[in-house]
Amino acid sequence: MKYVVFYRSADDVMSKAPLHYPAHSARAAEFHARGVLPMIGAFADPQGQGSMGIFMTREAAEEFVRGDPFVLNGVVSNWEIREWNELFGDS
Repeated sequence: MKYVVFYRSADDVMSKAPLHYPAHSARAAEFHARGVLPMIGAFADPQGQGSMGIFMTREAAEEFVRGDPFVLNGVVSNWEIREWNELFGDS
């Protein structure tokens, strides 16, 4: 079981995201280094489609969201965590 975090972008994501991206990226790198975040990224149209991250545990997903600068600074308008039954994968 994996846990997918879906972010819906705020209306002004393109102006807010660059300000908070360095801290968001550092947080993602920290979770990746811990082995609990194998994949993260925006969809092709971040404004319309948002972004997602795949986490190894629900606890890691919740921890990431609670302290993510994108969430804390309104880059993300809302988010959700879904359980995902992975069929194929390297982890």
